[in-house]
Amino acid sequence: MRKFMIFLGCLLLVFWSSGVGAEVKNPDTFVLADIGSVESMDPARCYDVAGSSKLWTVYETLIFFDGPHTGKFVPVLATEVPTVANGGISADGKTYTFTIRKGVKFHEGGELTAEDVAYSFKRAMICDPAGGPMWMMLEAMTGKGNTRKGDKIIPGIFEEIDRSIDVKGDKVILHLPKPYPPLMGILCYSSSCIIDKEWAIANGCWDGNIENAAKYNKPPTGKEPLQKIANGTGPYKMNLWETAKQFVFERFNGYWGPKPKLKNAIAKYVPEWSTRKLMLQAGDADRVHVGKSFVHEVKAMKGVTVHEVPQLAVTGAMFCQKIDPTGNPNIGSGKLDGEGIPPDFFADINVRKAFLHAYDRKTFKKDVLNDLATMPSTPLVNGLPYKKDVQIYEFDLKKSEGYMKKAWGGKAWEKGFKMIITYNTGREEREAAAIMLKENIESLNPKFRIEIRNVEWKDYMVNIRQFRYPIFIIGWGADYPDPHNFMYPYMSSNGTYGKYMGYDNPEVDKLLTVGIENVDPKRREQTYEKLQNIWYEDALGIALFQPVELWVYRDNVKGFIPNPMFAPATEFFYRMSK
Repeated sequence: MRKFMIFLGCLLLVFWSSGVGAEVKNPDTFVLADIGSVESMDPARCYDVAGSSKLWTVYETLIFFDGPHTGKFVPVLATEVPTVANGGISADGKTYTFTIRKGVKFHEGGELTAEDVAYSFKRAMICDPAGGPMWMMLEAMTGKGNTRKGDKIIPGIFEEIDRSIDVKGDKVILHLPKPYPPLMGILCYSSSCIIDKEWAIANGCWDGNIENAAKYNKPPTGKEPLQKIANGTGPYKMNLWETAKQFVFERFNGYWGPKPKLKNAIAKYVPEWSTRKLMLQAGDADRVHVGKSFVHEVKAMKGVTVHEVPQLAVTGAMFCQKIDPTGNPNIGSGKLDGEGIPPDFFADINVRKAFLHAYDRKTFKKDVLNDLATMPSTPLVNGLPYKKDVQIYEFDLKKSEGYMKKAWGGKAWEKGFKMIITYNTGREEREAAAIMLKENIESLNPKFRIEIRNVEWKDYMVNIRQFRYPIFIIGWGADYPDPHNFMYPYMSSNGTYGKYMGYDNPEVDKLLTVGIENVDPKRREQTYEKLQNIWYEDALGIALFQPVELWVYRDNVKGFIPNPMFAPATEFFYRMSK
């Protein structure tokens, strides 16, 4: 633990300061210094908080969360929120009708119509990029979480998508095969942003003919037509995107709603805490990302406001059981010979259990997170229904050693191994978790060697989706506030992380279907209890922590509304003033 404690000491000694005395700079511009770079501006592809926050700035959805609430909604591009009482939702819960707002302009000049809305939903489901967010809408609208089984398109899936949405005048009607309680939350997510049909087609998107849909399915990563361009109806339009540097937004003067108070908004990519802190002190940033290790530093400053917001989120260390060995430097020799690991190293449950027992959650919560977290036992976190405190793998290096001696019939202990643990750049808490696992596992046997590697976010998920990392440390924030949105991504054979962990358990897939298709709370409770127990029994990964996140502003900034759905990368610039 010596290096780990030195690392903590460094975190606490960096740039201590007692005050902020700079004047208000750039009064008509909001500057956010963040740590997240963006992979794509295509709503069908983007599936990370850094990207979603940019999409919510440029685009809009039919409805959105009402201020701090996770279960109440307000109309945006729809004129009202549908309910059973107002006739917008059918009594059987399978039909949703939205009346589309008139007089709304896209940034490039087009006028919003109901056809744009229907096209946006259909086109996104047809694209269904690998590892993207469209499983949610597909599951709701077709009963299937994917357009493909393996690499083959599911017969008839595009016709199902086409039949699921109708347009009648200024109304868009969604037809569900079964009631789907989380639908309203999904319609708030960035994958449900509305695009201009004519503009999208002109820029190479699906042509609107369902017979041609297969041509537009699963676009190559980084090659999707809307990756670097945007044309929404939102209060700001994208002025400039410099990859891994900054996003610059400009107020849209033709916006249909209340005019934002600030003319410009800039989200800068600043992975170093020391630089972000100096920007905050000098007034060069109105808000900065602050890791939990640095909370005491910002609380000691004058002229700064700190908000602590519990999150519907979890960060975990995931084991990949099916690593792709092709030209992969992350597994060394690719053999259990002391110079690498085999591609299926983590398929041995003894290896997984050894790593689980090497995580000291009590020390991590106190010394790294400054107690700004709770420590869940599974991905199903506090604040969601049906959470259960299942058994945990307590910190015990003797047990860790015992499992390592059993791993691979004793060969892991005899031969040793060399591998890497990855995290995305700028995430100090994830780096600390990687260091803890490295030092504790290496302490068991001098033949165990682990390298820690940070990877830029724009490259991180790409490599995860290619099965390149033995252990990847990653977070998950709620797309919608329901247990399914946490258990499906981590445990489904088609889940955002489960798939790329190489986990495939038919019983789990069946339980996930039962969990989301049932409206009976008792049945759902029993189902998610079983899933949480399987998470423990199969030792799938380490649920590291559920965060209490920090929003740190200069105190002249007004307009922040806390909501546990949104991670710190999210900033609703149109609400802000200074």
